[in-house]
Amino acid sequence: MNLQLHNCDSLGWLKNHPSHSIDIILSSPPYNTNKKGGATLGKQNTKGHPTVRYDIRLDTMTNEEYSEWMLQYFKEFERVLKPNGVILWNMNYGGMNTECMYLTLADIFRNTCFTMADDICWKKKSAIPNNVSATQLTRIWEHVFVLCRKDEIKTFTTNKAVKSVSHHGQKFYECYYNFIEAKNNDGTNDLNKCTYSTELCEKLLSLYGKEGMVVLDPFSGTGTTGMACKNLGMSYIGIELSEAQTEYAKKRLEIVDFS
Repeated sequence: MNLQLHNCDSLGWLKNHPSHSIDIILSSPPYNTNKKGGATLGKQNTKGHPTVRYDIRLDTMTNEEYSEWMLQYFKEFERVLKPNGVILWNMNYGGMNTECMYLTLADIFRNTCFTMADDICWKKKSAIPNNVSATQLTRIWEHVFVLCRKDEIKTFTTNKAVKSVSHHGQKFYECYYNFIEAKNNDGTNDLNKCTYSTELCEKLLSLYGKEGMVVLDPFSGTGTTGMACKNLGMSYIGIELSEAQTEYAKKRLEIVDFS
């Protein structure tokens, strides 16, 4: 098991990383749903809490800008992901931007080798804030998209066990539902208001990974994916633009040396 953290631009890092060297990409990128007018880094509300989600990112691109940005990543993922590797991509829509996720996925499917193998429902423990919209329902779950190369949709790596084989040779697999219940996060912090949980990452990696595999998180934030990898004996490469979040993750993962 090898744990790495890199404090740099992840797209630039990817362009210089060896081909076919990553088993799994697991990440929760910025959703581009923070459309509050006048958002300013460092701005606080009347209770002294930050009003933006990340310490160095406003997350207010146009949908077209965001989609083009994501396409650059997925074209690099085509190259660095091993044959039959898998991408586990946590995204959701927002009350102020309901379209970005779907438009981006459509562009990925049209312009890269990837397709969607599954859409997992991540049922969170709580939804906060509740009941703030007169028209929209409270969102208690988020998407985790399982993406693979189009020509590997029947072969990409999973851990589904064969339960029985018919006399015709038909295999029947253990049933796994596309529904995972897991904690929202591992605790709040002022650097990143959009983290997911180690529990979620462990459940996903247990379905699609094996001990010793290399897991990449190009938006590693506070190191949650790394915590799951550490617990499961998988190697981890985390890349994060924010120096403060990288330092935070380093302490969580007890990494002494990182670049």
